[in-house]
Amino acid sequence: MGGNQSWITELILLGFQLSAEMEVLLFWVFSLLYVFSLMANGMILGLIYLDPRLHTPMYFFLSHLAIIDISYASSNLLNMLDNLVKHKKNISFVSCIIQMALFLTFAAAECMILVVMSYDRFVAICHPLQYTVIMSWRVCTVLAVTSWACGFFLALINLILLLRLPFCGPQEVNHIFCEILSVLKLACADTWINEIFVFAGGVFVLVGPLSLVLISYMCILWAILKIQSKEGRKKAFSTCSSHLCVVGLYFGIAMMIYLVPDKSQQQEQQKILTLFYSLFNPLLNPLIYSLRNNQVKGAFYRALRKMRII
Repeated sequence: MGGNQSWITELILLGFQLSAEMEVLLFWVFSLLYVFSLMANGMILGLIYLDPRLHTPMYFFLSHLAIIDISYASSNLLNMLDNLVKHKKNISFVSCIIQMALFLTFAAAECMILVVMSYDRFVAICHPLQYTVIMSWRVCTVLAVTSWACGFFLALINLILLLRLPFCGPQEVNHIFCEILSVLKLACADTWINEIFVFAGGVFVLVGPLSLVLISYMCILWAILKIQSKEGRKKAFSTCSSHLCVVGLYFGIAMMIYLVPDKSQQQEQQKILTLFYSLFNPLLNPLIYSLRNNQVKGAFYRALRKMRII
């Protein structure tokens, strides 16, 4: 490091290279989607809190998923919306690090919560008589806390490795927010250790959990095929198919971003995938669960009736 090099204190998020008119249009579109996401996840949280029939392990984990989705979208989108209406899309280095830490924490925590939800469905369908014993509230609390802890420690280790690097320029991050791989490209030092750990972390929170989810659902499918009642099979398929939709979207896009080599993807394609990952997925999760879940729809109708009475 030469003596004439200075440490950067501010970064510029390049985002999408669009005209000013298109950026204003995207600002309103993304703002509406963000508001809808907050409302949908907030509705899920409200229904679970207010309706005693939803005070079960399945909806306990669903409430954590809704909290993660609200936090996940807010940590990235608010700064992106601000940048869409600003000429200079700058962010302080400290704010960038905080944004990165939140993104990594919520992303990893959501992976683990989805695995826990698949395990909950496995126990409910394959061991229904032992469900209340296996999925006690103590076990549910431990699983939820472990999911959040995994996200926190993964983000912490990534940040410790990142902050040991010198950042002396350039200042331009070719992304829509402070995504770790894009920020690493600005370091004026060898980043191979960081890149290996990001890949290893991706394997740990993507490949490992996805394998467990697939094993759980293979067992679930086998158990469903043994169910004699047609109505019972239909109910089991309905509950599990909604979860599989969420898992497929989340893990599929994340693996394309973090486990596929850079040479096979263009930078603009990565931005679009990340945008879908951080904007549309938090909106789709509550919609999939509410539209395909009779208990959630029932709780919604009961809440509407109470409001009309009041």
